[in-house]
Amino acid sequence: MLLDCSEHRELVSCVGWTSADELFSCSDDHLILKWNLVTGDTSVVVKLHDETFPIDLHWFPRTVSGKKQVGAEIFALTSSDGKLHLVSKSGRIEKSVEAHRGAVLAGRWNHDGTALITAGEDGQLKIWSKTGMLRSTLAQQGTPVYSAAWGPDSSRVLYTFGRQLIVKPLQPSAKILQWKAHDGVILKVDWSAVNDLILSGGEDCKYKVWDSYGRLLFSSSSHDYPITSVAWAPDGELFAMGSFNTLRLCDKTGWSYSLEKPGTGSVLALTWSADGSQLAGACGNGHVLFAHVVEQRWDWKNFQITLTKRRTMQVRNVLNDAVDILEFRDRVIKASLSHGHLVVTTSVQCYVYSAMNWNTPLIFDLKEGSVSRLVSSPKSPGLRMDILNTQSVSLSNDTIAIRDTSDERVIFLFDAQTGKAIGDGKPLVHKIEVVLIALDQCGSSSDRRIALIDKNRDLYLTSVRKLGRAHSIHKIGSMVDSMAWNDSANLLCGIQDKCLTVWYHPSVVFVDKDLLPKTIFAKDGSELSRASQILSFVGSQVTLRRVDGSLVCSTVSPYPALLQEYSSSARWEDALRICRFAKDQTLWSCLAGLAMANRELSTAEVAYAAIGEIDKVQYISFIQELPSKDSSLAHILLFSGHVQEAEGTLMQANLIYHAIQMHINLYNWDRALELAVKHKTHVDTVLAHRQKFLQEFGKQETNKRFLQYSEGVEVDWEKIQAKIEMEFAKERERAADKQTQSSIRSSVSVRR
Repeated sequence: MLLDCSEHRELVSCVGWTSADELFSCSDDHLILKWNLVTGDTSVVVKLHDETFPIDLHWFPRTVSGKKQVGAEIFALTSSDGKLHLVSKSGRIEKSVEAHRGAVLAGRWNHDGTALITAGEDGQLKIWSKTGMLRSTLAQQGTPVYSAAWGPDSSRVLYTFGRQLIVKPLQPSAKILQWKAHDGVILKVDWSAVNDLILSGGEDCKYKVWDSYGRLLFSSSSHDYPITSVAWAPDGELFAMGSFNTLRLCDKTGWSYSLEKPGTGSVLALTWSADGSQLAGACGNGHVLFAHVVEQRWDWKNFQITLTKRRTMQVRNVLNDAVDILEFRDRVIKASLSHGHLVVTTSVQCYVYSAMNWNTPLIFDLKEGSVSRLVSSPKSPGLRMDILNTQSVSLSNDTIAIRDTSDERVIFLFDAQTGKAIGDGKPLVHKIEVVLIALDQCGSSSDRRIALIDKNRDLYLTSVRKLGRAHSIHKIGSMVDSMAWNDSANLLCGIQDKCLTVWYHPSVVFVDKDLLPKTIFAKDGSELSRASQILSFVGSQVTLRRVDGSLVCSTVSPYPALLQEYSSSARWEDALRICRFAKDQTLWSCLAGLAMANRELSTAEVAYAAIGEIDKVQYISFIQELPSKDSSLAHILLFSGHVQEAEGTLMQANLIYHAIQMHINLYNWDRALELAVKHKTHVDTVLAHRQKFLQEFGKQETNKRFLQYSEGVEVDWEKIQAKIEMEFAKERERAADKQTQSSIRSSVSVRR
């Protein structure tokens, strides 16, 4: 939706929002005007000197690290006479400095307001303090610097050099990144603080999207005229580009949402309001262009919601074609539809609707980010909440995961109810930078998992609550570009090497790694491309968006989700019945993992037999024959590879022999001897098995500790066997005593 307003008599060179409803514009008529979008009024703020022709305007950042700045109502104004002006909101010029020889083509504050960069026609790039004092000259080159932008962490600067783009760190010794980006002179650049993507437009009539390493992600087709302006939306999901009589709204991946052809001449500058719902443009014919983002759409199951006007939404139920209209007092800024609820935020309020009833929403006021029904407020030193996005934040019923904005290897984990850091307060630290994080949505908090994709496009899975152990992180996929958890079961889908891959039971990696490849379903992705994104995974339907913007829906089997539902409610007979009906090896593998995780050994035995894992069937049978629950639990832990936990369980139950024998079976000879010596029992058992092992391989003893104890300990297999029988007899007696005591307590409680 476009509004075209003309109050200037000459070309408008730059515009900037002071608030969501107020805008300043500068023109070659030397006037700075203030526009009020609520009342429709326009007033003159100040008339500049007749020799001052403004070129660029940038307001001091209103928020720093999510906190509102106080007393920072100033903007930087650059002009054609080589000066940099610091101007107050009232129009008073607080300071003017001679900045460049020739015109100052760009002036930009960094994200925390501690520095200002200017780019000049003289080919120089300069950094200034907040008060307008020159700090350094960052670059000097032979061609004009038409545009510049700060990196997300304000430690790097992007600027133009003819047809090339240069990313220069502020650290003098750091490496400079430079590449040819266009076939013509580059006129405008922008760098999103949220998604870390670079946008460029040039005289070759193309706009392009790059990552921060200079790799091309998208290149538009050639337009009729040069691209004169580009601007990222604050949330990094959209961007706008302007050309002669042209305004285009695009997705962050490059494809176009809409194209408008206003008769405004060249759109020389574009700027978004802080809430991302409005766009203003400076036009060559003296007009100021206002655009509002409408026709946004949200889908969930049988509901389709469309933002038809700035303050109106239409809800359509596709099952019965029923339509509801939702009216709001203020314009809609953000909305989300999922899990049977619609959440809508306007400029002053938040509305929460239930899909069962669209008439009576829960409403609370928003006051500078705080809400009246606050659950928790997670905080961590150095964490910038103002540049978080859907890729760096994930939420489940009990957990919040946030990727650090300053060090992308770090993931902070918070309890959703208290806002406190989970466990010992230490974050999860990956070995390289993390691109995307996602928490699973079902199950208990103790079993919560987080999936992450790193910059190598490897997919990892780890537990959120480590329960005293170090984070055990497992790689479950490679060449993964996008992923999403199912909304009602812990199924994970991803685009892996241009194929749609579904991990039916990803948590099986914590129980039996060998089962993981047997629980993966891969679907032909011939209609997909590498840059396709998964939008949602609801029920058995996956919705994807291709690189050209088109939507693709794909279905997966409903049985794995049903299997997880049966296992969580201990309906093992029903689970077995599904597997026998479907006759699918993938389902049997899922059931084997689910049964072992829940220590349902009889079901696990059947499932492993169905997939031909005979060695594991035999081991499960051995576990079932063990005389006590403690030894069974320890061997179940050992089955999953948790050796330390298995040993701890046995030692706590005073089953010393079992712990020693476990390490003998694993050939952990030193630990087996250490336990035997420490507890003064079964030293001869360890030595006997060691001797047998060496004899079988025809080797001589070289371990000094074993040589030391071999001299004073006699090995007698009959005595050893008798001692082992005695240990088992004692264990049976203890197990029987525990069972008797448990029965007595049960009968007493029944009588009471």
